[in-house]
Amino acid sequence: MDTAELCTRSLTEVAALVERREVSSVELTRAVLARIARLDGELHSFLTVTPESALAAAQAADAELARGARRGPLHGIPIGVKDLCATRGVRTTCASAVFADRVPDHDAAVVRNLAAAGAVMVGKTNLTEFALMGYHPTLPRPKNPWDPSRDTGGSSSGSGAATAAGLCFAAIGTDTGGSIRLPSAWCGVVGLKPTYGRVSRAGVFPLAASLDHVGPMTRTVADAAAMLDAIAGFDPDDPTTLRAAAPRCAAAIGGEVRGVRVGWDARFVAETTFGEVAGAVERAVRTLAAHGAEVVEVTLPAVEDVLPAWSVLSAAEAAAAHGATYPARAADYGPNFRSFLEYAATLSARDYAVWHERRLTWAGALRGVFERVDLLACPSFFMTAPPADLIDSRAPFDPALTPFMRFTAPFNFSGSPTLSLPCGFDSRNLPHSLQLVGRHGDEALLCRVGHVYEQATEWHRRRPPVG
Repeated sequence: MDTAELCTRSLTEVAALVERREVSSVELTRAVLARIARLDGELHSFLTVTPESALAAAQAADAELARGARRGPLHGIPIGVKDLCATRGVRTTCASAVFADRVPDHDAAVVRNLAAAGAVMVGKTNLTEFALMGYHPTLPRPKNPWDPSRDTGGSSSGSGAATAAGLCFAAIGTDTGGSIRLPSAWCGVVGLKPTYGRVSRAGVFPLAASLDHVGPMTRTVADAAAMLDAIAGFDPDDPTTLRAAAPRCAAAIGGEVRGVRVGWDARFVAETTFGEVAGAVERAVRTLAAHGAEVVEVTLPAVEDVLPAWSVLSAAEAAAAHGATYPARAADYGPNFRSFLEYAATLSARDYAVWHERRLTWAGALRGVFERVDLLACPSFFMTAPPADLIDSRAPFDPALTPFMRFTAPFNFSGSPTLSLPCGFDSRNLPHSLQLVGRHGDEALLCRVGHVYEQATEWHRRRPPVG
């Protein structure tokens, strides 16, 4: 089998090959590492590559398989981990000079869970500094595999680029205001932001603790389901994790959508959204309707009233997380994140309380919408990937940018699970993205509906023009 073809297959496809012993984990890992060596000098999707430990893990996976001990669909599969997640003995920099030489003595819970599932970590993926909006000036900016002149989206930019380009079969992302969904949308991959508390944040450096989510980025919905099954669950090291058993998302793959009520707010979708994007998402909803879903017109609570909460809440919570290094090491921060912490210093307790209350009010109103529907459909973002130089990632943080997060940040406020998946391409051959939003705990339904849409279309089969 051609190496490029092998590396760009879906996780579930190569998992079947490994299970049948048609390809070994070592062969698969070597192919991925070779592809990283060949392509990532241009894409900059990884900050650290770990060939020695990856091959050792692959050898161990093959030995277990030879004994008939298969841990599940991730067994022996190369994946990437966002460099916000602690990895024992491997640099975890958060893409900042502040932690340039940091080597943790422990693994984040999500890393432990992936290892327990038999996954093979090939490296730590690139990101915006501390998962905000800008890149540290000493580090390379990732490039979009569909067009290197276009933005990858942040903050999980390396995870999106690496997954799209076949440099891993899945990657871990984090999402505080859209950081799984935006790079998934612009890089043409699937991003699953679980319900708040579904996946442990222990060992993941926080941006804003009450808004942070950890989830998978993959090439298909079935891949995302398999990844979430492996990483979800209660963790005593993160008391905010949900104690209820996680849904089995992989088991939901293959189910029907007949009778599923899909909420559609035409005004919410059309306002500020580029025409091509709105059209692609509306066609995706019609596809679901053709397969038996019921489209229900709804009115979402006004996001304009709550979007300013993101800057206030996230900045205040970030300031708490950085108390040990800011302002003591202010000079080591890049200009964007340093200005974010400076902005936090201007906020008062009253500011936080006012916007926290508005957040709770908006989330409560959204729960009312879900009394009429099972999920919502909207774009993941209002445009496809813009030119990379359009967004100056080193500019000072600007709270006025929050309206650009109107399709993402509100569902961090509510903690709702969301699934982003490709739903077409624009006139420049850049991916469109559909976002499905569910009730708390309904990740399995999102995966079931997303998979039906995926199988009815061919968008997930396209690969970017690299390698």
